[in-house]
Amino acid sequence: MKISYNWVKDFLDVELPIEEVSELLTDLGLEVEGVQVVESIKGSLKGVVVGEVLTCIQHPNADRLKITTVDLGDGTPVQIVCGAPNVAVGQKVPVATVGTTLYDKDGNGFKIKKGKIRGEESFGMICAEDELGVGTDHDGIMVLSDDLEPGTLASDVFELSTDHVIEIGLTPNRADAMSHYGVARDLRAGLHMRGIETSLTLPSVSHFAVDQRSLIIDIEVENFKQVPRYAGVTITNMKVGPSPQWLKDRLVAVGVNPINNVVDVTNYILHELGQPLHAFDTYKIAGNQVRVKNLPSGTPFVTLDGVERTLHEEDIMICDADSNPMCIAGIYGGLDSGVVDRTTSIFLESAYFDPVSIRKTAKRFGLNTDASFRFERGIDPNMVIFALQRAALLIVELTGGQISSDIVDEYPVKIEDHLLKFSYENAFRLIGEELSKDTIRNILMNLEIKITGQTDTGLGLQVPAYRVDVTREADVVEEILRVYGYNNINTSTKLSSSITYTKGVDETKLENLIATQLTSQGFTEMMANSLTNPQYSKITNETRGEVAILNPLSSELSVMRQGLLSSALEAIAYNCNRKNNDLQLFEFGKTYFKTAESSYLEEKHLSISVTGNRQKMQWRKKSEPSDFFFLKGIVETVLTRLGIIKIKMTPATVTYFAEGASFSLGKIELVSFGRVKASVAKEFGIKQEVLFADFNLDQLYKMVSKKNFNVTPLPKFPEVKRDLALLIDQEVSFEQLYNLAYKTERSLLKSVELFDVYEGDNLPQGKKSYALSFILQDPTKTLVDKDIDRVMGALQQQFSTVLNAELR
Repeated sequence: MKISYNWVKDFLDVELPIEEVSELLTDLGLEVEGVQVVESIKGSLKGVVVGEVLTCIQHPNADRLKITTVDLGDGTPVQIVCGAPNVAVGQKVPVATVGTTLYDKDGNGFKIKKGKIRGEESFGMICAEDELGVGTDHDGIMVLSDDLEPGTLASDVFELSTDHVIEIGLTPNRADAMSHYGVARDLRAGLHMRGIETSLTLPSVSHFAVDQRSLIIDIEVENFKQVPRYAGVTITNMKVGPSPQWLKDRLVAVGVNPINNVVDVTNYILHELGQPLHAFDTYKIAGNQVRVKNLPSGTPFVTLDGVERTLHEEDIMICDADSNPMCIAGIYGGLDSGVVDRTTSIFLESAYFDPVSIRKTAKRFGLNTDASFRFERGIDPNMVIFALQRAALLIVELTGGQISSDIVDEYPVKIEDHLLKFSYENAFRLIGEELSKDTIRNILMNLEIKITGQTDTGLGLQVPAYRVDVTREADVVEEILRVYGYNNINTSTKLSSSITYTKGVDETKLENLIATQLTSQGFTEMMANSLTNPQYSKITNETRGEVAILNPLSSELSVMRQGLLSSALEAIAYNCNRKNNDLQLFEFGKTYFKTAESSYLEEKHLSISVTGNRQKMQWRKKSEPSDFFFLKGIVETVLTRLGIIKIKMTPATVTYFAEGASFSLGKIELVSFGRVKASVAKEFGIKQEVLFADFNLDQLYKMVSKKNFNVTPLPKFPEVKRDLALLIDQEVSFEQLYNLAYKTERSLLKSVELFDVYEGDNLPQGKKSYALSFILQDPTKTLVDKDIDRVMGALQQQFSTVLNAELR
């Protein structure tokens, strides 16, 4: 949610630096994710000043140019070549001095430099409206008021403003802070806690009055459970047109595109007070009656975006006297009932709709509008009339219209504030220390929580209806804590813990072991959302049984993930789009499935993702791209670290691999790994090769639990290395040589390594050359030549007999 700091200051007299405000808002639970500087004119016309034209003569080398001398107020007039036909002596004009950067309508900047134009020096530029960005006229230079003094800053002349737009990551429970007024209200409480006294001021609506009762629109609400409060007023003799610049600037700052002066006011009030409004063209309201009702399921309705939607019987609809639908209440307007350029009179709606009903309808249609965002979380029912009056007065001011009816307010059952009992003892227990009772009372009053009674042990509280998240004593304690400041709570110097015995495998310990192993190899741990896009399972062909969310936040987060590949590809795509192309990531996560018996299954997995180069380029070493064998080595180190060695490699059956393999122990597959198909990566916008490994941690932990580890002392006697160069058949693998070597010599042979492979023209047809190194060691004595020759002879004989190998 975007909040304008200048807008907040309309309610609150505060001049703190934006950095302090951001820190305070975050401490109050309104986490600031970023701050952006917004200027009404890019660059704020820095370097542009008022100049007075002292002389103006014809350019000797150009018929359409003039040479002027301009006083910039610094005592030294400058020469400027100007091509405008209307430049004349005595004018006060805006001058962009040398070094100034001006911006065009697309935001592209150009710097004013000292130069020669047709042989004459020019030290600046006399500007037209469009060159400054204050208008669109380019017929000549802009002539300013004669009252201005040379040297006056152009930013002061045009009353330019610079704003800071604060991006707040609003949590769903904070419905009260979904407006500038709500943020200002929270900020005031935080400032008071820090000893900065300031008052919260709403704009006045005391001058609201009916001009003439010439257009009465009746209101009929059929279901007050879904529509507890509905109000409206009519405005006539309007002229719809563009909004003034101040209103456009406010809306653009918070990410809203200006439309016209009526619609813009409704959007302005929504962001100012948190109350959504809707304006209907009264010409399109049949029978001068608004009926708020449900329509039969299957009724078609075309919304403002031109899409025909099929209604459900529980959807709240705003209809005319003939029950023709005009708007999906609290969510989206209709195509034929909104305000257009020729509209002269409107019915302005302000209401409080049942949050659950709005949420269900919005999710059914897959719509998420600014209005539904607020209605489905719960707005302030007591703001309905004030916001309506405020909007009506603004529309009258901007359109020249007249208020032509009394406000009709259908509100049969008032929504009451919440009454709670608050215990000091419980609060101190939850907080962990005792706060001053006066401090607690002051915080509650600053939060507009009324104290209806008090004793030595507690308080009786009346919580405003707009605080839908404060319904329990614990919620009140949380409110006190966030205003008091979590950082102000002392940390205990005593730590109490108990030692517990865990039978079997400690999965957390094993995960830490794996994480330590991977991070030491240059990998970075990532965490992703278990909610994902249902389209991903079709891309990766993971369709074992989808677990759908009943009330998803959005269509892109509507199912539980069935694999970790999509999460990894999303992270890789995000990084690649930001020029971070060399990635080595891993994630511990769960996958979710629905079985044929309608039960649910969770599996624990570990994913490893590699793309780009293995390491950054260095002057001593060229970059080397990651490949299948690099990933295979990483997978093997993880298994080896867990003590799982005797594994079998088979081709992978996973369909999203272009080439892949699996490691199994017996008949249990532990991990599959390989190169992801380019077509799958392309669906995520990834153009480079991606390598991926998927460990089944549930199976891995079972294997680890069966392992008994033997601890042996470090050897006291040296090891011996011997090499053999063997000529073998093409079909013979290193694995065969490896297994045969250990089968031949079990006691002294410690390792077998392949360090060279040669396949060339100098070898017999069907042959290849392998160079192997063997490490021999006896834990009880130093090996002598006789022992070494015996082992090497036995190995050579077995290689020759079993695998038809020859010494080169």
